[in-house]
Amino acid sequence: MDFKEIKKSIRSYFNLNADKQSNREIIASITSGTQFKGTNLWILVCAILIASLGLNMNSTAVIIGAMLISPLMGPIMGIGLGVGIGDGNLIRSSLKNLFVATLFSLLASALYFVLSPINEARSELLARTQPTIYDVMIAFFGGFAGIIATGSKTKGNILPGVAIATALMPPLCTAGYGLATLQTKFLFGAMYLFLINAVYIGLATWLGTVILHLPKVEEEEKVEGEEEKHHLKKGWAFAMLFIFIVPSLITTVGIVRENMQESRVSAYIRGEFENLGETHLISYEYNQGDTADVIQVNLLGLPLDNHKIDILAARMGAYGLGDEIKLKVVQGGVDSPEVDAATLSSKIMKNVVEYYDETIKRLEKENDSLRTLVTSLQEGK
Repeated sequence: MDFKEIKKSIRSYFNLNADKQSNREIIASITSGTQFKGTNLWILVCAILIASLGLNMNSTAVIIGAMLISPLMGPIMGIGLGVGIGDGNLIRSSLKNLFVATLFSLLASALYFVLSPINEARSELLARTQPTIYDVMIAFFGGFAGIIATGSKTKGNILPGVAIATALMPPLCTAGYGLATLQTKFLFGAMYLFLINAVYIGLATWLGTVILHLPKVEEEEKVEGEEEKHHLKKGWAFAMLFIFIVPSLITTVGIVRENMQESRVSAYIRGEFENLGETHLISYEYNQGDTADVIQVNLLGLPLDNHKIDILAARMGAYGLGDEIKLKVVQGGVDSPEVDAATLSSKIMKNVVEYYDETIKRLEKENDSLRTLVTSLQEGK
């Protein structure tokens, strides 16, 4: 098999025309989902309230259910399609409907959180306040999968998966929580995540229209200078895409650095504190401060002397931990509010059991040795 045949074979695997719908059907399918009146609006409000309940209850399953019934993808894909085929009316209509959908979503979620007796921000809410480059990638690939599935005759279960992956509902509900509780961190952080999702789903949809070769809307009359204006607008659009991505890149770099540092701390603790004989590790914390970071280690059992502690502190460099990190060793107790009584009791009991197991094994070995000695003495007689 020569190179041309291999190339042809590979292209056949990635050919989208085999089960592609007609261009008219693809455009009609996306356009019909851009409207937010009547049924679609009621479904949106219900989905928003379900997602708000899920965030409030910290229930991932409920949040996923809300994303499955959400019609928010419609106007966003409509914008991408409008840009791809050059349909200004579709772009304007989709933008208007996206604004209406966003406004009603914010109001519905804010009203829910105003009335809800539970106002504590749990992990599902906190997860939507710091968008990263990974969110950008999820939105882009999710949107691309969405437009490819829309263009296919055999959609299968792709679109529900796209709705879950792109996660448009939770950020809006989190922003509603921020609006209800007047917390700008939640409001602006979550709205930024929502806008990232919307922009990059739209970008992926536009790219999909190019790959699917959807025809441009015929222009009645070419206006002189219109082509230059079109290129200028496109340049501004790509500049905005880049500007949009910068804050998420900065956040991602910070998160990656934190994760790498926490991994080094974890490796240091495992390597130096988990095999100290009769001194047992109960827990540890890594706290980042304004002037210095502190690793607090809580120990029980045989106390370590200052010389041993100094040696352990000096070993941090071997794990890539700098001199700015201080080691704090708490022996014979725990002065951390994060370690509750039940956890401490469980760890103490575990250490006590391990200590007695080791003692019993040592005594059994000594007993076996004595028996062997006695037996050998008796045989010698």
